Amino acid sequence: MPGAKTAVAWLASVAPDPESCRREWERNPLGVALLPAGKAWDVLIVPSRLGYPTLDVLSRVLDQPGPVLVDFGDARTGFFVPAGTATRWLGTGVRTAGLGTWIVVPYPGGLSSGGIRWLIPPDGTGTLTDPSLLELAMHEAAAALAVEDGGG
Repeated sequence: MPGAKTAVAWLASVAPDPESCRREWERNPLGVALLPAGKAWDVLIVPSRLGYPTLDVLSRVLDQPGPVLVDFGDARTGFFVPAGTATRWLGTGVRTAGLGTWIVVPYPGGLSSGGIRWLIPPDGTGTLTDPSLLELAMHEAAAALAVEDGGG
């Protein structure tokens, strides 16, 4: 994957010991590492029933959304947003991972068998999704889901 090396460096930069993080990715049979949120990025986590349509909306308006994770079974989708977003987020039904929390992050350059995978891997440049655009995309996706469900 092009940019995997810079993506690894970008993600590992938030770890207490970045080199140890890189080694963990290489040695962990699940291909995952535990990283602290709230330093370079926060993660907003939504049910994938809303997450996938939200990503579709974002992909129509942005050339490159920030990194997006999905868990095993496609139950939850996590959008990487600027650090500090979690403390300001007011939306209901959205879990936040910010300062003081840790998340499981798969290796960005390959397949992970650790129950979590990238829908959009980081590119190493630090691109994150603008929380205002994410909120608008969530509203549009939720409205479309309501119509599909016969509620609108």
